[in-house]
Amino acid sequence: MTTQQLPNWLKQRAFLTPDRMAIRTDDVEYTFRELWEQAIHMAEKLHTVTKSASHPFIGLMIKNTLESVLIVHAIQQLGYTTVLLNNKLSAKEIMFQINDMELSTVIYDDEFGDKLSLLEKGIKGVSISQLVDAAPTRFEVKDHFQLDQACSVMYTSGTTGAPKGVLQSYGNHWWSAIGSSLNLGISENDTWLCSVPLFHISGYSILMRSVIYGMNVRLFEHFDVEGINRELESGRVTIMSVVSTMLQRLLAEAADRTYHPDFRCMLLGGGPAPLPLLQACKEKGVPVFQTYGMTETASQIVTLAPEYSMTKLGSAGKPLFPSELKIKQENGSAIANKEGEILVKGPNVTRGYYRRNEANSKSFEDGWFRTGDIGYVDEDGFLFVLDRRSDLIISGGENIYPAEIESVLLGCEGVHDAGVVGIPSDEWGQVPCAFVVKSQSVTKEQIISHCSEHLATYKQPKKMVFVKELPRNASNKLLRRILKDQWEKGTVADEH
Repeated sequence: MTTQQLPNWLKQRAFLTPDRMAIRTDDVEYTFRELWEQAIHMAEKLHTVTKSASHPFIGLMIKNTLESVLIVHAIQQLGYTTVLLNNKLSAKEIMFQINDMELSTVIYDDEFGDKLSLLEKGIKGVSISQLVDAAPTRFEVKDHFQLDQACSVMYTSGTTGAPKGVLQSYGNHWWSAIGSSLNLGISENDTWLCSVPLFHISGYSILMRSVIYGMNVRLFEHFDVEGINRELESGRVTIMSVVSTMLQRLLAEAADRTYHPDFRCMLLGGGPAPLPLLQACKEKGVPVFQTYGMTETASQIVTLAPEYSMTKLGSAGKPLFPSELKIKQENGSAIANKEGEILVKGPNVTRGYYRRNEANSKSFEDGWFRTGDIGYVDEDGFLFVLDRRSDLIISGGENIYPAEIESVLLGCEGVHDAGVVGIPSDEWGQVPCAFVVKSQSVTKEQIISHCSEHLATYKQPKKMVFVKELPRNASNKLLRRILKDQWEKGTVADEH
């Protein structure tokens, strides 16, 4: 059986549209021809420092910089697999991933040198400045990419259990890009604003779509609220990827200002979105496309099509064209509007985790990937994501979804952020405990009153803790397990 392959993506794109803009930062603009030339030059330097490596995986710990983009493409040109290391993790957490992947070489941004001080003997650490100063050596450029080859590895966020390395093939990224294009469409005038981390699937997938579509990327090194809003108002950007906390901050800073009519898609992922936020966007005319995806699906796998963005408010949509989903309910039933575990299938779904046979056997069922998320499909086939199965609160036999309570809390004026977990109760088994970031102007009594108006009694928080900030991972997902740990260890005080 012949392995499927496609032309080398960046090489092909530089040939097809060499003068089209490929990437723009605050200081630099590159066309696809220039991006190709710079990536090859970087690959020649990388070849010098890695040519003795016997392992096909190269570790990469980067920021959102132009040099990082060049290195991502350079690694592909050399035929290696990129292991994206989360620069927000502790040194010990990073070393776990390095050892788990048996990496022999790690390329890192100079800023992260201290975190890699624990590198063991036999693991070569190369800073970007050292890489840039390396002498180039020629190598044979690959004309094709094998679709079943591992292109990248990203570790799951670790919201449940130990982190696992997700193998993402070139085929996974290709079909993710194609599925998105069949939903959102493609225009040669598109520019995708990227302020999400490049080491996360949301950022990395933007780079892959860029060369597949021939699309410009406006790269931000940090989430600069004022600078991003200027771009959205200017008409120079047409698409942006965000999670709820990012969108809330953008709307707050924009106040009464509106975005340019050419801005056509605010792709909103990272978990169930609070309905008050979606309603605020609707009133402001912000084109929000709620989406559902994960590291294991190489970005989005379900997205709300444009014509349903208002009539199906709160839904993540239907599967992208190459993909499928179903809800696994008790007794194998398939009843509309009844919750169950979300299962997905498609060519953008990973073939599994690196060296995790037990997890792979548990995660796949007759070709379907078990997401561990809870949701339901309505009578029209639209997916509504409720929560992580592991975060479900069962109180007196009733299922309570933390995301629903968080959505209500965020609709209370003066509440800036909220997280809800289940804590033990002698009477009910579990009860909801809310961790709230609030302004001084709102009182505990006002928040309680707001919850009583919008939630059934058993869903209302029985405990409330006020905190300065909530723990979130690099993709801004709330880490409820840390909140639960804080409660169990008694490091936070009950305010209710």
